[in-house]
Amino acid sequence: MATESRSGQPSISYSITVRLELPAGGSAISMLTSCVEEAGGIVTALDVTASGHDKLRIDVTCAASDTAHADRIVDALRSIEGVAVHKVSDRTFLMHLGGTIEMASKHPIRNRDDLSMVYTPGVARVCEAIVANPEDARRLTVKRNSVAVVTDGSAVLGLGNIGPAAALPVMEGKAALFKRFAGIDAWPLCLDTQDPDLIVEIVRAVSPGFAGINLEDISAPRCFEIEARLREILDIPVFHDDQHGTAIVVLAALTNALRVVGKQLSAVRIVMSGAGAAGTAILRLLLEAGAQDVVVADVEGVVYRERPGLHESLFALAEATNKKGLTGTMHDAIVDADVFIGVSAPNVIDGDDVARMAEGSIVFALANPVPEIDPGVARRHAAVVATGRSDYPNQINNVLAFPGVFRGLLDASANQIDDTLLVAAAEAIAGAVTADELNANYIIPSVFHADVHTAVATAVRTAAEAHKSAASAHA
Repeated sequence: MATESRSGQPSISYSITVRLELPAGGSAISMLTSCVEEAGGIVTALDVTASGHDKLRIDVTCAASDTAHADRIVDALRSIEGVAVHKVSDRTFLMHLGGTIEMASKHPIRNRDDLSMVYTPGVARVCEAIVANPEDARRLTVKRNSVAVVTDGSAVLGLGNIGPAAALPVMEGKAALFKRFAGIDAWPLCLDTQDPDLIVEIVRAVSPGFAGINLEDISAPRCFEIEARLREILDIPVFHDDQHGTAIVVLAALTNALRVVGKQLSAVRIVMSGAGAAGTAILRLLLEAGAQDVVVADVEGVVYRERPGLHESLFALAEATNKKGLTGTMHDAIVDADVFIGVSAPNVIDGDDVARMAEGSIVFALANPVPEIDPGVARRHAAVVATGRSDYPNQINNVLAFPGVFRGLLDASANQIDDTLLVAAAEAIAGAVTADELNANYIIPSVFHADVHTAVATAVRTAAEAHKSAASAHA
């Protein structure tokens, strides 16, 4: 079955390179680009790789919308008279051949002297130093700059429970992003178990080699228990990116969206669709940052304390929200709301719902691959719209958060994470958008912003050091 791009439009993630041989003269060369475009693709490169008196070899690189579309483009090229198709390469698969990351030595091993210091016998003295002072492991080993990216493959992207082996490419990508944006050495650990007890024990057992744990793509509600237990038993920070990374970036984006419409977080009414891992973490951080009026809805309607059959996992959420005791559906709750945040399912609201929101409304429709409302429809009524997609402005992307968060934690030699650190990270991301830059279509910086990751790292390090100082004074 063909996989499809999220937008249905040609995407670089479905990019192919087609190697063609064609006559050196004639009209075939001029027909290549138009042929691809007529088939609905976009040519991104056209390279002559070999030339002779009679023949040319040309590599045509183009973007398609899905794998079936790529096949149609190739068939169209093959139909050009005189053109022979020799090889078709999927550029994404080529990038993943052999994996996307590797280990590299920091020092060359050129001779016996180098070998004797990097390895035996010289390394034994380093081992003895760590025995005498275990804290030296942070100073004398890779531990100081290492994060374990841990998954059981139970909730990978929008693919669901695909297992640990199929999750590995995603964890490799995560490790690559850690290195690219924060200079951190991250190691994928894909566990062949979905037993919370066993996951906790495995992570505990491997933790001496790491300065932080990043939990990734573990399904709710097990992820809550795993994170809480690991935070209790480990002396290094544990961060669940699906929860805390999302929450940080949502708070940052909402901070700036409220600046655009001239409202205060403490004064707005927020309606949230979704009470899973991401929704719970977003709610917690919004309350920490000063939100006062939040209503949460799930598939059974508005969450409130007396709701019949309320699941026990929602008790704490019900206590912290919906102070006015609203009941009914999300469609009822959204009337006159200032902010809608969706981390749930496709098409749960429509344009009429947004039209009934307060003036200067804000809509964050973050479900992937299909959001809670079509962003184009939401824009007809809302002042600011954000999504989780890269083909619309204001993408809520966790990459803005986790590299800088861990860089700050590692630099502070932190052993815990609390909500003040997460708020500090959100404030740093929001602050990367200057007053001159801020507008309804630019409330959040690009992940390639020159300063955002450094700003997050600095803010988190400062908050972590303050937290450690306060804890020491209290002790």
